[in-house]
Amino acid sequence: EMAPSSLITGLLLLSLTGSRGLRDFPKHFVVAKRNSASPVALTCNRMTSGPVTWKLHGEVVDEYYALQDGQNLILSEVHAPMLGEYSCWKGTEKLSSTFLLMEADEEDEIDSFLRCRAKSYDCSFSCMWTGGKYTAVRLGLGHECTDGQKSCKWVSSSDQQQNQFVLTHSRSPYAEESTELEVTVEAIENFHFLKRTKLLFLRDIVIPDSPQIIRCEEVDQHLNVTVDPPSSWSTPHTFFSLEHEIEYMFRDDGRTERSSSTLIPKSISRLRVRSRDPLVLSAWSQWTPWKNVTH
Repeated sequence: EMAPSSLITGLLLLSLTGSRGLRDFPKHFVVAKRNSASPVALTCNRMTSGPVTWKLHGEVVDEYYALQDGQNLILSEVHAPMLGEYSCWKGTEKLSSTFLLMEADEEDEIDSFLRCRAKSYDCSFSCMWTGGKYTAVRLGLGHECTDGQKSCKWVSSSDQQQNQFVLTHSRSPYAEESTELEVTVEAIENFHFLKRTKLLFLRDIVIPDSPQIIRCEEVDQHLNVTVDPPSSWSTPHTFFSLEHEIEYMFRDDGRTERSSSTLIPKSISRLRVRSRDPLVLSAWSQWTPWKNVTH
């Protein structure tokens, strides 16, 4: 039995639209569950009197797979050719549109495509999205986003550069964390919708920026290295302390050694430094560039 022409048309339009992909999250969208026989209802989001006409990608929806219930459209079951932009019309006036999406068949864990890092204990941290096939991505913080509430403040990929998202929180940097932060990511690829939530403690994602080498002073047969925290680190530094590790290269044989003390041998040609939070044993920062030592 041949498929109805409307389904073939829908499949063609899907391939044409899907090749572009949604770059932003639509204002209205409905997500159908995979392999579900439950009907899906689409609502005309602008009230009007009298009958309306529903269209998919600009073509009148075929009654073969859809039933109109007043101004709502009921889809008995959802298949790939039926995904996309549905719009309701009153004559020649477009009243509203709703995108029909389907749950993505994504088995990878969220950690495989979302990495988060805080430069300090201040009020923001960043997350890097690496799920390249998704064309529209947004992140939200808190249970409002996990639960899909309208009060969620989403940060969209269109607002950021290179899939880097900056999220702000209201936790006190002085208080010990007792509950995890909830980071929710939503992403769309060819009308398929992914939603995942990542739970994390700020202390587990803290990685300081590289510190600053201020000066080297001779003290007998040693050098005393003065290292300052990075400008992005939390203050006061007496409360938010950092430990530093110095790597240095000997002038005579090119040997390298590391020291947790700021007092190091004088007979070196260059050095570099990295830092970490000793309280939570955070990951080390990136090394500073090598600094030549002349004396």
